[in-house]
Amino acid sequence: MNKEKRTEIFSRLRRENPEPKTELKYSSTFELLISVILSAQATDISVNKATERLYAIANTPEKIFALGVSGLKPYIKTIGLFNTKAVNVIKTCDILVQEHNSVVPDKRELLEALPGVGRKTANVVLNTAFRQIAMAVDTHIFRISNRTGIAPGKNVLEVERRLIKLVPEEFLLDAHHWLILHGRYVCLARKPRCGACVVEDLCEFRKKVYAE
Repeated sequence: MNKEKRTEIFSRLRRENPEPKTELKYSSTFELLISVILSAQATDISVNKATERLYAIANTPEKIFALGVSGLKPYIKTIGLFNTKAVNVIKTCDILVQEHNSVVPDKRELLEALPGVGRKTANVVLNTAFRQIAMAVDTHIFRISNRTGIAPGKNVLEVERRLIKLVPEEFLLDAHHWLILHGRYVCLARKPRCGACVVEDLCEFRKKVYAE
């Protein structure tokens, strides 16, 4: 796929959604961090339901840490892997208080040093909260990058690096959100809604389907 086609794809996605946003609900960088930690192998809807109750009573590192693991679990028990996540969230809150003056760091290495924060989580926080160029490749982005031909790769890291290199610069800050939302609602895993897709005519997957 050439630069002109990628530019047209993202131009159309931008026209459809000029200001794409994460569907996680948060009111601070700290809340975003915790929500993203909780969202691993869980839906944004389930996380939002849990954090609505949690953040109403504890939405700072100090307050969540004060809950302790046992006090946090009842709020997040409807989320997958909640036992492990509860431990990680409490440890992360402790580190934020002790080492970062309760402020979420804006450096990748510092974010990835927090329990429960991997590369994808760090990328979401860097991009969404701090507006740094970062590409959090989840299952949706990995699928779309390969299916459409935008940035094919054999693994998540390869796709991430190719997206950063190949997505036209003017779209890089928001490309993460456009691709996730497109994968979540249009370019579905089992039955992509090609007829409702604004980039259908530019997609490599469509060419393969029509060729068969």
